[in-house]
Amino acid sequence: MEQITPNNSSNLLDQPQIELQHLFDRMKAIRAFVLDVDGVLTNNDVLVTEDGAFLRTMNVRDGQAIKWAVEKGYHFCVITGGRSEGVSNRLKTLGIQQIYSGISKKVPVFEQFIREFMLSPIEVCYMGDDLPDLPVLRKVGLPACPSDAVPEIINVARYISPLNGGQGCVRDIVEKVLKLRGDWPVY
Repeated sequence: MEQITPNNSSNLLDQPQIELQHLFDRMKAIRAFVLDVDGVLTNNDVLVTEDGAFLRTMNVRDGQAIKWAVEKGYHFCVITGGRSEGVSNRLKTLGIQQIYSGISKKVPVFEQFIREFMLSPIEVCYMGDDLPDLPVLRKVGLPACPSDAVPEIINVARYISPLNGGQGCVRDIVEKVLKLRGDWPVY
């Protein structure tokens, strides 16, 4: 199998991509995770308070897996259409620095992220659950989704977590990738 290394070209998106057919090969190539928020890191429910604030819940085990991956040097980026200071604060406590909120077109942000960190699209796992995620899912080496994603997303995903959004689906994919690459913590 051909060795996968990041290309130092200024425009990685123009480089020919190696086609990885086997799911395990795709997972072994991953150096970065890009995530949506609502429906991936949350369960898609929004609690609206009397004063109009939106509240979401996030899975603590998802957060722990993200922390471990960040400590091992994996890059993380969150691209979401929503805007929530609370969500951004939570993600920052997990070690995620690249947080893009209020984004309707995700591809330009994704392209900026991979250029900044000199990543090839094949080295990226993107997890999304709804139609705004589709353009980026079509560009990455490992398109993934929670089990309750919309049918169009499930149809393009190479990995469908058995878990729903906000119920540990991020931990599921991060754990699998880190274990395959020998990076999962052992206590």
